[in-house]
Amino acid sequence: MTASHSRLFGVLLGAALAFSATAHAETIFRMDDSAPGEADPDKGIDYVGSVLAFNIYDALLIPGQHGAPVQPHIATAWKIDGDTYTFTLRPDVKFHSGNMLTADDVVFSFKRMMALGKGNSSLFAGRVAEVTAPDARTVVFKLSGTYAPFLGALVRLPILDAKTVMAHKAAGSDPQMGDYGQAYLSAHDAGTGAYSIVSHVPESETNLVKFDGYFLGVAKSAPDKVRLRYGLQASTVRELMASGQQDMTSQWLPPEVMRVLAARKDVHLLNDYGSGIFFLHMNTQKPPLDDVNCRLALTYAFDYATALKMVKITDTVFTGFPANGPISHGAFGYDPSLPNYARDMTKAKDYLAKCKYTSPDQRAIDIAWITEVPSEERVALLMKADFDPLGFKTTIKGMPWTLYTQQVTNPASTPALSEVYIDAATPDPDSLLYNMYSSKVAATWESASHLKDDQVDALLEQGRTESDTAKRQDIYRKLVARLRDVAPAIFAYEENQVFAGLNTFQLPSLSDDNARFSAEEYGLQFRLIEMAAH
Repeated sequence: MTASHSRLFGVLLGAALAFSATAHAETIFRMDDSAPGEADPDKGIDYVGSVLAFNIYDALLIPGQHGAPVQPHIATAWKIDGDTYTFTLRPDVKFHSGNMLTADDVVFSFKRMMALGKGNSSLFAGRVAEVTAPDARTVVFKLSGTYAPFLGALVRLPILDAKTVMAHKAAGSDPQMGDYGQAYLSAHDAGTGAYSIVSHVPESETNLVKFDGYFLGVAKSAPDKVRLRYGLQASTVRELMASGQQDMTSQWLPPEVMRVLAARKDVHLLNDYGSGIFFLHMNTQKPPLDDVNCRLALTYAFDYATALKMVKITDTVFTGFPANGPISHGAFGYDPSLPNYARDMTKAKDYLAKCKYTSPDQRAIDIAWITEVPSEERVALLMKADFDPLGFKTTIKGMPWTLYTQQVTNPASTPALSEVYIDAATPDPDSLLYNMYSSKVAATWESASHLKDDQVDALLEQGRTESDTAKRQDIYRKLVARLRDVAPAIFAYEENQVFAGLNTFQLPSLSDDNARFSAEEYGLQFRLIEMAAH
C-alpha cells in the first residue's frame, strides 16, 4: 500500500468507526458504488440512483417474482376498464415524516414527475390523460389510449409526501409549486421506504437508517444502518473488505480484483442480471459515425470473444454473456433466431469501403470510458487495437460519471464512442429502448447514440400501443432487427453484475433464483439483507 493509500484508508477507517461509535449493538451494512449525484427519485435513473429510490420510496406496484412481471405493493388491487386503471391503496402506509399516505400523494407525485420532465418521466409522457383521487384510498389513471407497458412503468413512479415536499419548496418557475422541492430532495427524502436518509453528499457518501414505521415491517436481521461510499479506488475497496470494514463491493471492480476477493473463504459472490447490456454507444450525429457504414465497420471489427475473456472472474462466473442485440436472452422481445455478434473482418472491411469518410483523419473518433469503472479502460484499449488497423484514428479519455452524464445530453459534446451499462428500468423492454432510441425523448445518459430513425420511432410507438402479447413480441423482434441494421451501438455483451460480499450477511434476492425480482436493481433491497448475529 502506498503512503497516499495508507492515509486514505486511515481516513475511511476512521470515518467508519465514527459512524458506528454510537451504534453499539446496531448493525451497519457498508458498500460502495459509483456516485449517483442525485437523491431526488424523479431524477436518478442510474444503478445506484435506482437502488436509493427503491429503498427510500415505494410505488403502487413493484417488480414481480416467480415469473410475474409486477406484484401489488402500495396498491392492494387494481381494475382495468378500457384505458382506465383504478387502484385501491393500503390504509396503513406512513411517510418518514409521520404523515399517512393518501391518494392525493399519488396524484401529486405523478404531477411532480411530469412537471420536472426528467428521470423516468418518459415512461408516462403523452400516455396519461388524467390522474384523480376520488377518495383517500382510490387513484384513477385515465390513459390517452392503449399503453401496454403501463403497469410495468408504475414500478418507477415513487410516491412522495406532498406535505413535506411543499413545506420545503424553494423559489421556482411555477408560481404555486416553486421548485417542487428539488433543492430539498437533493439531500433529503420524503418517502415511505424501509430506509430514510440521514445524510447524502453527492460524490462522497449516503447514510441511511432503518424506518421503524415501515408498513411491511423490517426484520431484525436487516441492517439498522446502511452506508454507501462513492468512487472508491479498487485497491481501497480490497483493503476495506480484507479488514472487515466493508460488507459488499460494487459491481464495478476490475475482474482481477474480484477474482482475488472471490478466492477468500470469508467472501461469497452475488449477482444481478436479467435485462442489462454493455452498450458501446456510437454518436450517430457527428462524423464519421453519422455514416451507418462506418458504424457497421466498427460493429464487425470489435473483438467480442476477447471482451468476454476480459470479464471472467472464475471458471464458472463471468460478468458478461454473448449478445445478439439490445435485448437480453429470456427477456420479452428477445429473438433467438438472430446470431450472437462475432468479429468478422471481411464484413468490417466491406462496410468501411462504403463509408464516405476515406482517410484516418476523417475517421478520427474519441472513445470515452467511465473512470469509476476501471475495467472499461481495457475495453477502450481493445477498441483502439481493433479499430486503428482498420483505418480509424482513435483517442481514449477517461471521464467521471457525473461529467459523462452532462456531456452526452448534447450531440455536439457527446464522444464518438462511449461505454455504458444499461438495463431496463421496468420489467418491459419499452423502458430500455424507448428512452435510448426514440427521437421524441430528451437526451439522457442512456441515449448517447442520438439516433434519429423513422422506422425505429414507429416500431417503438407500436410496441407501446399494441396490447396483444404475441404481436408485441413480434414488434420488438422487428425493432431489434432494425437496430442491428442501423447500428447505433456495439452490443458488446449481456451484463451479469457481480458483487463480492463478506459472509457477514446474506441477500437471497441476489443469490437465489427463486427470490429474484423481475427487474434489476430492485434486488438490492436493504430490508431483505440478513446480517449475521453479533
